[in-house]
Amino acid sequence: MIKRTLFFGNPAYLSTRNEQLVVNFPEEDKEEKTIAIEDLGYVVLEDPQITITNGLLMKLVQNKTAVITCDRQHLPNGLLQPLVGHSEQSERIRYQLNASVPLKKQLWQQTVIAKIDNQAAHFLQRGKNALRLKRYARDIKSGDFNNEEALAAAYYFQHLFEKQVPEFSRNQKGMPPNNLLNYGYAILRAIAARALVSSGLLPSVGIFHHNKYNAFCLADDVMEPYRPFVDAVVYDMVEDNMGAVEEMTTNLKSVLLTIPAMDVVLDGKLSPLMNAMSRTTASLYDCFEGSKRKILYPIFP
Repeated sequence: MIKRTLFFGNPAYLSTRNEQLVVNFPEEDKEEKTIAIEDLGYVVLEDPQITITNGLLMKLVQNKTAVITCDRQHLPNGLLQPLVGHSEQSERIRYQLNASVPLKKQLWQQTVIAKIDNQAAHFLQRGKNALRLKRYARDIKSGDFNNEEALAAAYYFQHLFEKQVPEFSRNQKGMPPNNLLNYGYAILRAIAARALVSSGLLPSVGIFHHNKYNAFCLADDVMEPYRPFVDAVVYDMVEDNMGAVEEMTTNLKSVLLTIPAMDVVLDGKLSPLMNAMSRTTASLYDCFEGSKRKILYPIFP
């Protein structure tokens, strides 16, 4: 089942009644709205004047709905998740924590190859030369000790928007469309974190990323092969808006908020991205547990 994503960009009062999310607005002429909580996958809270009851938060967490808050720049900056996401959580976490270094290096190798292969496929879709990216993917060894992933990323972003934004370089605080990429990747990170918790894994303990200030190291690992799907959405947005994407308008955000439901190809079949991510994290647990040796990642069409 595809879960819904709700975005609140104006003042509102959010509460719950009869297993429904109830929305009331300050304006007297606006009618009360209700949405079934079981249908919700993500709730994005942007306006600082939104009020939400603890009863609603409790029900959203029980439903494994990811509640995302935004900062003053309107970018996602917080994520509320359940403490317990799986009935076998403690056993699954033990498998994760006991994973050997060679296993984690092999899993990271698989992840980087999948990411660069998807970047190359995205280049081909846009009529760009992907030979160099394919060479990077072929050269990746266990653990990617030569850092081919970073080299591939630098080349990829140097040429991705070269026609629309010739001077573009990938930098979180850089020129547009970095703002769109930041927003899309933040949504993708929330999708990954939600799926990891549902699979009984700790999002903070990564297979490669290990920054002590990062609470989502494993989410940052598994989302890597999914990034080109976000890049494709942003590329189309830049094309459609003739490069005029300096301001994060409501229309631009609404497009980025479709990312959880966009179709990807996983295991030879079309699947909504949020469902595909859940299968990816489930396969990662199987690798930790020892029943499988390969993570299931999507293939860029």
